[in-house]
Amino acid sequence: MLRIGMLTSGGDCQALNAAMRGVVKGIFSARDDVEIYGFQDGYRGLIYSDFHMLTSRDFSGILTRGGTILGTSRQPFKLMRVPDENGLDKVEAMKHTYHKLSLDCLVILGGNGTHKTANLLREEGLNVITLPKTIDNDLWGTEMTFGFQSAVDVATDTIDRIHTTATSHSRVFIIEVMGHKVGHVTLHAGIAGGADIVLIPEIPYDIDVIADVIQGRSAAGKSFTILAVAEGAISREDAKLTKKEYKEKLANRKYPSIAYELAEQIEKATGKEVRITVPGHTQRGGSPVPYDRVFSSRVGAKAADMILNGQYGYMVGMKRGETVMVPLEDVAGKLKFVDPDCSLIKEARMVGISFGDREDSADSEEAAVPETAAEPEAGTKKAKKEKKAKKDKKEKGRKAKKEK
Repeated sequence: MLRIGMLTSGGDCQALNAAMRGVVKGIFSARDDVEIYGFQDGYRGLIYSDFHMLTSRDFSGILTRGGTILGTSRQPFKLMRVPDENGLDKVEAMKHTYHKLSLDCLVILGGNGTHKTANLLREEGLNVITLPKTIDNDLWGTEMTFGFQSAVDVATDTIDRIHTTATSHSRVFIIEVMGHKVGHVTLHAGIAGGADIVLIPEIPYDIDVIADVIQGRSAAGKSFTILAVAEGAISREDAKLTKKEYKEKLANRKYPSIAYELAEQIEKATGKEVRITVPGHTQRGGSPVPYDRVFSSRVGAKAADMILNGQYGYMVGMKRGETVMVPLEDVAGKLKFVDPDCSLIKEARMVGISFGDREDSADSEEAAVPETAAEPEAGTKKAKKEKKAKKDKKEKGRKAKKEK
């Protein structure tokens, strides 16, 4: 008998059900002697042994359904070693549930925090396989995560709809897109939706540059401007603060989010009327787009193949269009940022998108991932080395221009 535990953890997104369906269908295509234990509300169900038996029929008809049939919750990794209010050791409780049910493997679907805990369980001796779930597409070791394309679709649709009203009223519109630490969703939706300005955490913005772009558009006869802004977008001034200083500033900020702070600054600098639209959790909800259905089915099937072959301790990722096994210890604690020097950013600039910086001017300073908004949680030596190499390369370029 093959006994599989399954849970979904962290924020929900489209295609969670599709991914679980891929796992279960893949396993039952090869074996009939399988028991599936679904843990309710993520790691909470594993901690408190809250589960129910599932059959292959439970996974029929859920390919297009959003959310998760198992429920989910956020269980912060930093609190996993902290006993609950009754003194229960959470890690030992999860291990106890695993062994009590004689599980052969845990299939865990989640994002960054989820993968930290999954790796912890691997270190504790449990057989674990994870699937890359997050709308942010910021998991290290995979080119794509399920939920990302669906979120981009929702954010793009919002920008598309704003275009008509922005044009009619000659207004500046800010669409605040999800993404606290990384800007993948904002970047892709901004390009797809034809935003004029795209602000992401990895490229600190200058409010004067933003004002200049808006005024320049007005002078060119374009009476409206659309900004796609990641919720974690950060100014050049704030990017110079330490992580502690920035957190303190956010705690005392009078604005509910970055969009409102920007709106006030833009109105003051340009005299333009500014409106704000926040699609919020609609970016997580609804039916997954076809890409996510295919992607989730593939990584789910790959996970099934790994289970059948006893290959544990990996996340299923995607590289160059092929499913791959990525060691959990390589994934846990790392974020995949937007590279300010990547070809996508350069191509976006070429089609006229501004990132609120002075990248194209002669006296531009280095665009870099701000420590306060998007600090790598692991692998920092490599990140610093790469950052220094880029800085040295740019410095050589500046010197070469001066010599000419």
